[in-house]
Amino acid sequence: MATIKKIIKGDLVKLISGANKGTTGKVTQVLAKKKSVLIEGIGNIHRHVKPSQLNPRGGNKDIQAAVPIHKVALVVDEKTSATSRVGLTRNADGNITRVARQNKNKEIK
Repeated sequence: MATIKKIIKGDLVKLISGANKGTTGKVTQVLAKKKSVLIEGIGNIHRHVKPSQLNPRGGNKDIQAAVPIHKVALVVDEKTSATSRVGLTRNADGNITRVARQNKNKEIK
């Protein structure tokens, strides 16, 4: 049985705190053990690489840093970029579905 998470890969999310507050992006990966997500175009970091045998000159490397999941909110309306908390409910079939709490428990597809 697959577990249902509140934020999943492919969701459009908006940052609600931090330096990039208010920006939106698509979730590319969810890191469940770290309780964080990777968001397209957000959290890019510049790292210095020490010289090694494989890379004798060293140099710079751009990597993507994870954003804590409590700093993002799911975008339920793309036109107005309205966000909502996400809840889990059991429907008539007995399956668990995600619902938007601010939209009167409207099902999220």
